[in-house]
Amino acid sequence: MFPTTEQLRREWSEFRRVGRLLAMACAALALVALGLLHASGNHASCDGPCPDRPTAPDGTLVHDRFSFLHRDMGAHGSITVRLTSMTGTLTYPPPHHDRIVPGLVPWAKAGIIIKDGLRPGSSYTALMVTGGHGVRMQYDYRHDIAGSTARVTGGAAPRWLRLTRSGDTVTGHESADGRTWTRVGTARLAGLPETVRVGLFATSPGDLTLRETGLGGATEQVRWTQAGGTFDSVALQGAAAGRWSDGAVGERNRTDWEKDHLASGAVERNGTITVTGAGDIGPAGAEDGVSPVERLLGGLIPALLVVLVVAARFAATTRRTGPTAGTGTGAGSRTRARPRLAAQAVVVAAVTFVTALLALGIVIPVGLAILKGNGVPVIGVSAFTGTRLVVGTAGALALAAVLALALGSLLRRAWLAILVAVLAVAVPYAVTSIPLLPDGVAQGLLRVTPAAGFAVQQTLVAYPQVVAHYAPSAGYFPLPWWAGAAVLCAYTGALLGLALNRLPRGDGGPGAAVGQG
Repeated sequence: MFPTTEQLRREWSEFRRVGRLLAMACAALALVALGLLHASGNHASCDGPCPDRPTAPDGTLVHDRFSFLHRDMGAHGSITVRLTSMTGTLTYPPPHHDRIVPGLVPWAKAGIIIKDGLRPGSSYTALMVTGGHGVRMQYDYRHDIAGSTARVTGGAAPRWLRLTRSGDTVTGHESADGRTWTRVGTARLAGLPETVRVGLFATSPGDLTLRETGLGGATEQVRWTQAGGTFDSVALQGAAAGRWSDGAVGERNRTDWEKDHLASGAVERNGTITVTGAGDIGPAGAEDGVSPVERLLGGLIPALLVVLVVAARFAATTRRTGPTAGTGTGAGSRTRARPRLAAQAVVVAAVTFVTALLALGIVIPVGLAILKGNGVPVIGVSAFTGTRLVVGTAGALALAAVLALALGSLLRRAWLAILVAVLAVAVPYAVTSIPLLPDGVAQGLLRVTPAAGFAVQQTLVAYPQVVAHYAPSAGYFPLPWWAGAAVLCAYTGALLGLALNRLPRGDGGPGAAVGQG
């Protein structure tokens, strides 16, 4: 069943006809041209010079905006506080968006923080009580450790919080009574300077309201929110002498609500301190107007269509030519036909993979350079993720081509094989990418159809501590990349195996045996 070098050479000679090579060139051109067209037409738009987006120590784009009552701390020390209550404000809630009401969003935060200065994007560790997720310890934007489920709203008991610094290591503890403490977690902040800022903070991310609209998934409406925490029993060790400073990381008091009603900041009264703020501390995503790398793959849909047509026609056309050697029938002819189909699969996969790899190797770096030149912030990816995006997408196209080849061999009619391949692979991917379907339907298609394999292109990360629309219409696949690739591999392997064992009669199948018995 395994093809020989001679069989591979013969099938490559058969494949490299002018029409097929032109078609593959068109697929590559679509990938490159549409990706660069997207990059060239995408420009940053700001009232005046666009502000720099905060970047974390690892270079990724982040949110970093909160009210901060702070002072200096040395290389060893701690801060202990009691958080007695949390309150908040929600502006313009649905359905009419015409009221301001009290309340806290689930990821509203109030607590204590140790941070490498006031620069947005600098390293930090924070221990907090949230509006709906209990006590959390978060550090360097992407990391989140769950503590107890304690809340301090609606008359709930106060919560004690403590952060202890020892060089680059920060440890968080919580307590219900200030005597018995439970460790929440430990963070190591590489390169933390000798002197850091320590203090009380509060912030509250925008609340996301989704409305299903049928075709096109859901519309997103973000409403501004504000949160405040009231603290007492503040105790410091290792802090420099001096007064507390009421400040902020990032901007604050720009909204009409803050200007006219309740300003964000710190207020000390009767032995308690209330810190009020808006914003968020965490990783940035596509919902923030930041471009993910995979937005450059707009040409993948036409390229996929071309690849499916070429592969299905190649199989259906060559099936009519019979075995490549000899004119015998029956088992011998069938034995020769199996390696031939295997050789065709290798040729189609290799040509598709190399073509896509070359196109992606052009459009990704060039497109990113154009976007950055246009002032568009782009979500950074690691070397592994970038490699997986390019190699994995090329591999997914190659697997889709083999799937279409197997259908062409099974169905024998090119038009029927193309129709089935397009409906199974291209249509689910297209209608979920554009998008044209409700999120629930789109997620189902990307779980059970071969289009799941294109999850290899996703660079967006669904962070549980970040409010976002994690759905195909926003660029999020329901399966991790390896699981999506496994679904596509399973479909392709099953169809190719079926085609190898059920060859058409004219190609040496069981019915081709004449004069036997």
